[in-house]
Amino acid sequence: MNKNMDIKAEKERSSSRRKFIEMSSLAGLGTVLGLKMGPSDYYRPVPANPENPGNERSVHIHPRYHRWFVDPGVEWVETNTGYASLDWKIPASQVALVLVDVWQRHYLQDAEDRAEAIIRSNLVPLLSSCRKSGINIIHAPSPEVAALHPNWVRLQTRAELEQKRDDWPPAEFLNSTGKYKSFAMPFEPREEERNNLPELTFHPLAVPVGNEPVIATGEELHRYCKQKGILFLLFAGFNTNACILVRDYGTLQMGNRGYSVIIIRDCTTGMESKETQPTLSQTTGAILFLEMFGHFSVTSRDIISGLPAAGSS
Repeated sequence: MNKNMDIKAEKERSSSRRKFIEMSSLAGLGTVLGLKMGPSDYYRPVPANPENPGNERSVHIHPRYHRWFVDPGVEWVETNTGYASLDWKIPASQVALVLVDVWQRHYLQDAEDRAEAIIRSNLVPLLSSCRKSGINIIHAPSPEVAALHPNWVRLQTRAELEQKRDDWPPAEFLNSTGKYKSFAMPFEPREEERNNLPELTFHPLAVPVGNEPVIATGEELHRYCKQKGILFLLFAGFNTNACILVRDYGTLQMGNRGYSVIIIRDCTTGMESKETQPTLSQTTGAILFLEMFGHFSVTSRDIISGLPAAGSS
């Protein structure tokens, strides 16, 4: 009798720990990012491996994530947590490769050099393979760049794009003018030099081909995916710890909309500092951040090896 009661009590404690970690982790994430998260947002289950009716083509990948949990009998401490991988066969029609801000330049030379190497060695082969296999490819190059391309999907009206924001915080505060002038960021003497660099545009090795869609906003990406039945978003592009994370068409916002978000960890790099550049810890930290909070990562090689053969059915 006592033994059964002890087992029941331990199960209840374990369940409470799980709920606490799930809720406090994502609630804390929402606080850090300024997201408004209700009780139903605290835990979003990973989409089940979908059925593959008939002979529909599939993409076979092994998404990696970080386990907050430990095996039975193992002490529940951070140093005992680690990575795990899944085995997914996703209907090819439900997958899209999203290229975030794959531009032709960067004002930081070493960041540009890393991106250039990644584009040539990893992204170009991935793009080529996805195109041959008929995988959806979506270009998200920033609103300004998207609006200039003939493939811009225009799924938002001009009125929607120019919709006025709420009047709080006040414009004076946002612009650091008037009584808030003393809170402005300090003047950078080379800012004008940076502003005079060539206009940003698509990298020449990652321009839209054929009728590949170009989107300007997260709402357009959502509407396009809804039209096409896309649920799984493979993210590549730059910078890992900036646009990949915080653009409205980036990983966090699209994950918040309910999509399965998978970052391609060898097709991205972040903006590093003097302290982090030798180990690229901003890049790896941003990827781990996603893997820790309900999202996944893969490599370009894993995707390429799991793509359906061209023309298969």
